[in-house]
Amino acid sequence: MSNLSEEDKQILEHLRDRVSGGESYFRSKNIAEQIGLSAKQVGARLPKLAEESDDVEIEKWGRARSTTWRVTRA
Repeated sequence: MSNLSEEDKQILEHLRDRVSGGESYFRSKNIAEQIGLSAKQVGARLPKLAEESDDVEIEKWGRARSTTWRVTRA
């Protein structure tokens, strides 16, 4: 995980803080609002982070108007 960008690290830190008690569901736009990125920037990074993160599991969960991501502590 050392090759992560600062934005990637921000996203992971936000997710870790929010799922400390188990699992949560997120939309890219909600994460983006909290950390100051665009929803597109967050959405593009989450699949990569799903593969590279070892302490949170990120799973594409549903798609309505925007993708929902299920995040759990590993």
